Amino acid sequence: MRYDDIPAALSLCRNARWNQLSRDWEILLKLSPDNCRVAEQEKVVGTVATIRYQHHFSWIGMVLVDPAFQQQGIGMQLLREALQILQQQETIKLDATPAGRKVYLKLNFIDEYPLSRMHTMAVQKDLKTSAARAVRKNDLSKLMEMDLAVFGANRQSLLEWQWKGAPEYAYLIENKNEIQGYCFGRPGRHFVHIGPVIANTLDIAKDLISAALSNCIGQAAILDISHLDPQWKAWLTSIGFLEQRPFFRMYLGRNRYPGVPQKQFAILGPEFG
Repeated sequence: MRYDDIPAALSLCRNARWNQLSRDWEILLKLSPDNCRVAEQEKVVGTVATIRYQHHFSWIGMVLVDPAFQQQGIGMQLLREALQILQQQETIKLDATPAGRKVYLKLNFIDEYPLSRMHTMAVQKDLKTSAARAVRKNDLSKLMEMDLAVFGANRQSLLEWQWKGAPEYAYLIENKNEIQGYCFGRPGRHFVHIGPVIANTLDIAKDLISAALSNCIGQAAILDISHLDPQWKAWLTSIGFLEQRPFFRMYLGRNRYPGVPQKQFAILGPEFG
């Protein structure tokens, strides 16, 4: 995939009603300039992206095929291309739809934990006052120690990219100068995507979300959440979010760097992990 393929990739996103903007594709190509692929039949009809998170694990995302060219094996061909690119990696991860999961299980991927996309058509105004404060530029390096432990790999470049693109959704909570949690967000074609949300406790996660959502009142928003704390989904439902669809975090290989899923209240997104 090249930068001049981005308009075609965006067209595929629009056909599928996906949320990505040009800048999402741009960061994927910046992080992995030689290892994203397109399928062509006179025009671009499919995409797949890969990211290497150092030696800890690699990621497959953006497996997307033009509806007019589906059921021709193009998606599987793109997936196999991605697996070939990452064949030397100890662990490969992805987030799968229920339909995709059936395919990945046949390729020896293993379920790690379930996720849900939570969606609201319009953020409400009656959220509680939050103790969170806005993330500043000089906070970013301080965040990385906690993020490395919780996510399982270094993704500083991605979090810096998120902060630069949408600082209004980036918040943190401290206690005695120790970071207890943080969140980021990004705009999209159809909704604001809040995530990741990393927190030591459920109450901290609630405060972070309350702060971030205060800057998108009246807008549609989503979070991709884990099911590890059932009270989290219940609280989001109580403030107007509904489950849009389930999906599954899966891995191939040893998974020696799982991070701390219990503190990942929302992921960055299926494109990135």
